[in-house]
Amino acid sequence: MDLMTPAPVASATTAPLKVAVILASNREGRFAPVIADWFFSRTADHPDIETDLIDVADLDLPFALSHRPGPDVQAQLAEVSPRLAAADAFVVVTPEYNHSFPAPLKNLIDWHHAEWQAKPVAFVSYGGVSGGLRAVEHLRQVFAELHAVSIRDTVSFHNAGALFDDDRRHRDPAAVDAAAKTLLDQLVWWGQALREAKAVRPYGN
Repeated sequence: MDLMTPAPVASATTAPLKVAVILASNREGRFAPVIADWFFSRTADHPDIETDLIDVADLDLPFALSHRPGPDVQAQLAEVSPRLAAADAFVVVTPEYNHSFPAPLKNLIDWHHAEWQAKPVAFVSYGGVSGGLRAVEHLRQVFAELHAVSIRDTVSFHNAGALFDDDRRHRDPAAVDAAAKTLLDQLVWWGQALREAKAVRPYGN
Protein backbone atom coordinates (compact mmCIF):
# COMPACT_ATOMS: atom_id res chain seq x y z
CA MET A 1 0.00 0.00 0.00
CA ASP A 2 1.27 3.48 -0.86
CA LEU A 3 2.26 5.32 2.30
CA MET A 4 0.12 8.26 1.20
CA THR A 5 -2.98 6.10 0.78
CA PRO A 6 -5.29 6.41 3.79
CA ALA A 7 -6.14 3.25 5.66
CA PRO A 8 -9.53 1.78 4.76
CA VAL A 9 -12.41 2.90 6.96
CA ALA A 10 -15.33 0.60 7.78
CA SER A 11 -18.38 1.62 5.80
CA ALA A 12 -21.98 1.25 6.84
CA THR A 13 -22.05 -2.08 5.02
CA THR A 14 -18.85 -3.49 6.55
CA ALA A 15 -19.10 -2.16 10.11
CA PRO A 16 -20.24 -4.58 12.81
CA LEU A 17 -23.99 -4.93 13.19
CA LYS A 18 -25.37 -2.88 16.09
CA VAL A 19 -27.66 -5.27 17.95
CA ALA A 20 -29.92 -4.05 20.75
CA VAL A 21 -30.58 -6.93 23.15
CA ILE A 22 -33.87 -6.28 24.94
CA LEU A 23 -34.34 -7.95 28.31
CA ALA A 24 -38.12 -8.23 28.54
CA SER A 25 -38.84 -9.16 32.16
CA ASN A 26 -38.92 -6.86 35.17
CA ARG A 27 -40.42 -9.39 37.57
CA GLU A 28 -38.93 -9.63 41.06
CA GLY A 29 -36.59 -12.62 41.27
CA ARG A 30 -36.54 -12.92 37.49
CA PHE A 31 -34.45 -15.55 35.70
CA ALA A 32 -33.79 -13.21 32.77
CA PRO A 33 -30.23 -12.18 33.76
CA VAL A 34 -29.11 -15.82 33.66
CA ILE A 35 -30.38 -16.19 30.09
CA ALA A 36 -28.94 -12.82 29.10
CA ASP A 37 -25.50 -13.70 30.50
CA TRP A 38 -25.54 -16.94 28.53
CA PHE A 39 -26.49 -15.09 25.34
CA PHE A 40 -23.81 -12.44 25.76
CA SER A 41 -21.24 -15.21 26.23
CA ARG A 42 -22.19 -16.36 22.72
CA THR A 43 -21.87 -12.87 21.19
CA ALA A 44 -18.81 -11.60 23.06
CA ASP A 45 -16.29 -12.66 20.42
CA HIS A 46 -18.53 -12.44 17.37
CA PRO A 47 -16.69 -10.26 14.84
CA ASP A 48 -19.84 -9.02 13.08
CA ILE A 49 -21.84 -7.90 16.14
CA GLU A 50 -21.79 -5.09 18.70
CA THR A 51 -24.39 -5.40 21.45
CA ASP A 52 -26.28 -2.91 23.58
CA LEU A 53 -28.38 -4.21 26.49
CA ILE A 54 -31.75 -2.52 26.97
CA ASP A 55 -33.35 -3.79 30.19
CA VAL A 56 -37.05 -3.02 30.71
CA ALA A 57 -36.38 -3.09 34.46
CA ASP A 58 -34.31 0.07 34.02
CA LEU A 59 -37.12 1.90 32.20
CA ASP A 60 -40.06 3.76 33.69
CA LEU A 61 -42.21 4.49 30.66
CA PRO A 62 -45.85 5.20 31.52
CA PHE A 63 -48.45 2.71 30.37
CA ALA A 64 -50.73 5.51 29.18
CA LEU A 65 -49.49 6.27 25.67
CA SER A 66 -49.53 9.83 24.36
CA HIS A 67 -48.90 11.54 21.03
CA ARG A 68 -47.75 14.61 22.99
CA PRO A 69 -45.78 13.32 25.98
CA GLY A 70 -44.82 15.80 28.65
CA PRO A 71 -41.27 16.77 29.58
CA ASP A 72 -40.82 13.93 32.08
CA VAL A 73 -41.84 11.28 29.57
CA GLN A 74 -39.77 12.91 26.84
CA ALA A 75 -36.76 12.67 29.14
CA GLN A 76 -37.44 8.97 29.73
CA LEU A 77 -37.82 8.35 26.01
CA ALA A 78 -34.56 10.19 25.37
CA GLU A 79 -32.81 7.49 27.40
CA VAL A 80 -33.98 4.62 25.18
CA SER A 81 -35.37 5.83 21.84
CA PRO A 82 -32.00 6.87 20.32
CA ARG A 83 -30.55 3.48 21.23
CA LEU A 84 -33.39 1.68 19.45
CA ALA A 85 -33.04 3.98 16.45
CA ALA A 86 -29.28 3.36 16.26
CA ALA A 87 -29.68 -0.41 16.29
CA ASP A 88 -29.41 -2.36 13.05
CA ALA A 89 -31.10 -5.39 14.59
CA PHE A 90 -32.74 -6.62 17.79
CA VAL A 91 -32.67 -9.70 19.98
CA VAL A 92 -35.57 -10.01 22.41
CA VAL A 93 -34.91 -12.15 25.49
CA THR A 94 -38.36 -12.97 26.82
CA PRO A 95 -40.13 -15.25 29.27
CA GLU A 96 -43.69 -16.45 28.77
CA TYR A 97 -46.39 -15.11 31.07
CA ASN A 98 -49.85 -16.65 30.68
CA HIS A 99 -49.17 -17.84 27.11
CA SER A 100 -47.76 -14.46 26.02
CA PHE A 101 -44.98 -11.95 26.62
CA PRO A 102 -44.54 -9.43 29.47
CA ALA A 103 -46.46 -6.15 29.56
CA PRO A 104 -43.35 -3.96 29.99
CA LEU A 105 -42.03 -5.26 26.67
CA LYS A 106 -45.29 -4.43 24.89
CA ASN A 107 -45.17 -0.97 26.43
CA LEU A 108 -41.63 -0.39 25.14
CA ILE A 109 -42.67 -1.59 21.71
CA ASP A 110 -45.79 0.58 21.59
CA TRP A 111 -43.96 3.77 22.53
CA HIS A 112 -41.94 3.44 19.32
CA HIS A 113 -42.63 2.91 15.65
CA ALA A 114 -40.02 3.96 13.10
CA GLU A 115 -37.25 2.62 15.34
CA TRP A 116 -38.34 -0.96 14.51
CA GLN A 117 -38.94 -0.60 10.80
CA ALA A 118 -37.03 -2.65 8.23
CA LYS A 119 -34.84 -4.28 10.87
CA PRO A 120 -34.54 -7.95 11.87
CA VAL A 121 -35.71 -9.21 15.25
CA ALA A 122 -34.52 -12.49 16.76
CA PHE A 123 -35.91 -14.19 19.85
CA VAL A 124 -34.36 -15.98 22.82
CA SER A 125 -37.13 -17.34 25.02
CA TYR A 126 -37.40 -19.27 28.26
CA GLY A 127 -40.06 -20.73 30.48
CA GLY A 128 -41.58 -24.04 31.52
CA VAL A 129 -42.54 -26.84 29.21
CA SER A 130 -43.16 -24.48 26.26
CA GLY A 131 -39.81 -22.72 26.60
CA GLY A 132 -41.46 -19.35 25.97
CA LEU A 133 -42.32 -20.18 22.37
CA ARG A 134 -45.94 -19.03 22.71
CA ALA A 135 -44.64 -15.59 23.68
CA VAL A 136 -42.44 -15.61 20.59
CA GLU A 137 -45.35 -16.43 18.28
CA HIS A 138 -47.30 -13.46 19.64
CA LEU A 139 -44.29 -11.20 19.21
CA ARG A 140 -43.91 -12.17 15.56
CA GLN A 141 -47.36 -10.73 14.87
CA VAL A 142 -46.58 -7.53 16.75
CA PHE A 143 -43.28 -6.91 14.98
CA ALA A 144 -44.76 -7.73 11.59
CA GLU A 145 -47.23 -4.87 12.12
CA LEU A 146 -44.25 -2.59 12.77
CA HIS A 147 -42.57 -3.57 9.47
CA ALA A 148 -39.83 -5.54 11.23
CA VAL A 149 -38.55 -8.89 9.97
CA SER A 150 -38.63 -11.71 12.49
CA ILE A 151 -35.87 -14.32 12.28
CA ARG A 152 -37.21 -17.82 11.76
CA ASP A 153 -34.94 -19.78 14.11
CA THR A 154 -35.04 -19.14 17.84
CA VAL A 155 -33.23 -20.23 20.96
CA SER A 156 -35.62 -21.56 23.59
CA PHE A 157 -34.98 -22.86 27.10
CA HIS A 158 -37.60 -25.37 28.25
CA ASN A 159 -37.86 -25.78 32.04
CA ALA A 160 -35.13 -23.18 32.15
CA GLY A 161 -34.44 -23.23 35.88
CA ALA A 162 -33.23 -26.83 35.78
CA LEU A 163 -30.85 -26.25 32.88
CA PHE A 164 -28.29 -24.06 34.71
CA ASP A 165 -26.07 -24.86 37.66
CA ASP A 166 -25.48 -22.70 40.73
CA ASP A 167 -22.79 -20.75 38.85
CA ARG A 168 -25.34 -19.89 36.12
CA ARG A 169 -23.65 -22.15 33.59
CA HIS A 170 -25.67 -24.32 31.26
CA ARG A 171 -25.33 -27.97 32.20
CA ASP A 172 -25.43 -29.34 28.64
CA PRO A 173 -24.91 -26.42 26.23
CA ALA A 174 -24.24 -28.20 22.93
CA ALA A 175 -27.77 -27.94 21.53
CA VAL A 176 -28.44 -24.34 22.60
CA ASP A 177 -24.98 -23.24 21.48
CA ALA A 178 -25.73 -24.65 18.03
CA ALA A 179 -29.12 -22.93 18.03
CA ALA A 180 -27.48 -19.65 18.99
CA LYS A 181 -25.04 -19.92 16.11
CA THR A 182 -27.89 -20.46 13.65
CA LEU A 183 -29.83 -17.54 15.11
CA LEU A 184 -26.84 -15.20 14.95
CA ASP A 185 -25.93 -16.27 11.41
CA GLN A 186 -29.48 -15.47 10.26
CA LEU A 187 -29.57 -12.21 12.22
CA VAL A 188 -26.30 -11.02 10.70
CA TRP A 189 -27.42 -11.96 7.18
CA TRP A 190 -30.73 -10.11 7.48
CA GLY A 191 -29.20 -7.19 9.38
CA GLN A 192 -26.52 -6.61 6.78
CA ALA A 193 -28.89 -7.13 3.87
CA LEU A 194 -31.45 -4.66 5.21
CA ARG A 195 -28.80 -2.12 6.18
CA GLU A 196 -27.32 -2.25 2.68
CA ALA A 197 -30.77 -1.96 1.08
CA LYS A 198 -31.66 1.09 3.18
CA ALA A 199 -28.36 2.72 2.26
CA VAL A 200 -29.45 2.53 -1.37
CA ARG A 201 -33.15 3.33 -0.89
CA PRO A 202 -34.62 4.54 2.42
CA TYR A 203 -37.48 2.42 3.66
CA GLY A 204 -40.97 3.89 3.50
CA ASN A 205 -44.40 2.56 4.29
